[in-house]
Amino acid sequence: MRSTMKYLKPYSLQIGMVVILTLAGIMLELLLPTLMANVVDVGIMNGDMPYIVKTGGWMVISAIAAVLLTVAVSFFASKVALGFGRDVRRSLFVHVENFSLQTFDKIGTASLITRTTNDVKQVQDVLNMMLRMMTRAPLMLVGGIILAVSRDPGLSLIFLGALPILALLIFLISRKAIPLFGALQKKTDRLNLLVRENLTGIRVVRAFNRVGYEKDRFNIANEDFRDTGIKVNKMMALLFPVMIIVMNFTNIAIVWFGAVRIDQGLMQVGNLMAFLQYAMMILFSLIMLSMGFIMIPRAQASVKRINEVLMMEQIIKDPEKTENAVDKYGFVEFQNVTFRYEGAEKPVLTNISFQAKPGETTAVIGSTGAGKSTLVKLIPRFYDVESGAVLIDGVDVRTMSQKALRNKIGYVPQKASLFSGTIAENIQYGKQTAGEDEILKALETAQAIDFVSEKEDGLQSNIDQGGANLSGGQKQRLAIARALVRKPEIYIFDDSFSALDYKTDARLRSALKQETGNSTIIIVAQRVNTVIHADQIIVLNEGTIAGVGTHRELLSENRIYQEIVSSQATEEEGA
Repeated sequence: MRSTMKYLKPYSLQIGMVVILTLAGIMLELLLPTLMANVVDVGIMNGDMPYIVKTGGWMVISAIAAVLLTVAVSFFASKVALGFGRDVRRSLFVHVENFSLQTFDKIGTASLITRTTNDVKQVQDVLNMMLRMMTRAPLMLVGGIILAVSRDPGLSLIFLGALPILALLIFLISRKAIPLFGALQKKTDRLNLLVRENLTGIRVVRAFNRVGYEKDRFNIANEDFRDTGIKVNKMMALLFPVMIIVMNFTNIAIVWFGAVRIDQGLMQVGNLMAFLQYAMMILFSLIMLSMGFIMIPRAQASVKRINEVLMMEQIIKDPEKTENAVDKYGFVEFQNVTFRYEGAEKPVLTNISFQAKPGETTAVIGSTGAGKSTLVKLIPRFYDVESGAVLIDGVDVRTMSQKALRNKIGYVPQKASLFSGTIAENIQYGKQTAGEDEILKALETAQAIDFVSEKEDGLQSNIDQGGANLSGGQKQRLAIARALVRKPEIYIFDDSFSALDYKTDARLRSALKQETGNSTIIIVAQRVNTVIHADQIIVLNEGTIAGVGTHRELLSENRIYQEIVSSQATEEEGA
């Protein structure tokens, strides 16, 4: 809780204003029953019309001032709550952006979305309510009790029966509600996960006629969420009728015993009217407090989930003292690198050693699951090695700042990721200052210029979320252009040509050779045709290097590479 509440510090002045204005408003509201009692007991009883008009005027002024103060309190409370929500969301987003892929996978995308949106909204709403009601309720409760006791101490003993009942009710409901609110947020995670999976995989769902199955999955999760929500709402629904009953019986008792005291000459009518109003203020304060005690557990569950993310330490972070690579211009070296994913029994990569030199193309090939993609993800430091070292220009990547390291790299992922916006904006993601000529040049090299120029708006054509309005090959070529426009020292193509036909693949590799110049090129590929002209081919087998050499060398000496070539040749013949 403390780590989240620190975001309230910038709003200390506004919170102070809320407390001061609330106190002033309550004092005016507490004054009204006293003024009314004076109108009845002094003005009406004595027939003093000027006194009635004068006191009535003060009542009108006090009521208007109290309303204006309440509006001001609502304004400042909303400003604080919305500002707090904005700051926490921003911190969550920035914190998650710096997560390593390993940390990111721990929580999951759906849960992170829920925590950044729904959970922050829950805390924001409760904070708004607390500033408006929870500061008001205790002040009004204390003020009401003091003034009620000052009016008639004997009649105030009635509260000794009502208050314990209400307190016990609030305690019992809060104790049952806290675990249910936590469960409700987890079920929200589950709903988000199912919706996200269904929307992103809609083509697969329809292709395999699994719409009915997905509906059933969603209905189960949806009904589970509904049932938990009903349990919570039943408790809250029970609270208010019971409180209203207690309030009404309290009123009956006050009127009954108050009438007896008036008959005995121990109390005046105006005093009884004022006492009734103070009693209502006290009981309404308790209702507001009970509302807070019901909502706070839900906020606590959300705060706990937010803190889980904020308190997660960055596994991959910059060292206190960074080193800068200055020589060799993109020289990549793996020295006895071993890596395993968290919780895995055996390493994905074991004792990997090789060099990728500037001006040369290094290809990585192997069967599915051999560790090819994992290997290239170690270069931009998406993961840290378990042992050994990855060096760029002679400097361990763990001693470089992540920004400086990644500025050296143009990375094209295995699954091309595009963002909603225009084609030009997606290419400029690689280099924000890239002009139209640079973008066109990158598109031409990536063999994407033809389909882009055919679009009506050209570079300003819109791309749907995830590139849904493009084919797989078009997405890959735009992702390649995004890396090319950056003109980095090191290009990493993680199986980035898989959706291209052989003709386009060949043209692209030829254009890349001319465009990349002295840069280091590392290509992960499944097809032998993609790597056949590489200066060096690394053959991976079950996380170890099974061979290094040119295509001819490996074809004559390496059994695993021969099997890969043979299997692909057989596939092509069969096709």
